[in-house]
Amino acid sequence: MAIESLDRAFAALGDPTRRAILARLALGEASVSELAKPFGFSQPTISRHLKVLEQAGLIEGGRDAQRRPRRLQPEAMRELTDWLEHFRATWDRRFDNLDRHLATMTQKET
Repeated sequence: MAIESLDRAFAALGDPTRRAILARLALGEASVSELAKPFGFSQPTISRHLKVLEQAGLIEGGRDAQRRPRRLQPEAMRELTDWLEHFRATWDRRFDNLDRHLATMTQKET
């Protein structure tokens, strides 16, 4: 994932409303009005949030007759997860090293 795409994705994820929208879309596609309902937002307000998520590549719009459902874009979510996994693996190794070091120090004290 390109740096610009990562920046847009993380900026989009920085807002709790957009994270809640993604959580809802993880359950299945939904229309703008369905997505707006739990927040009590106007359609223009929720549409602005959806536009940010679409520009970040995290969701996509569709067309089903009169309905325009939104759905998650799984590939973008996978790319974010893959990027984060590198850091998780690095920190896991560092914490394991720290655990070993602290265990050694404790053994020396006793």
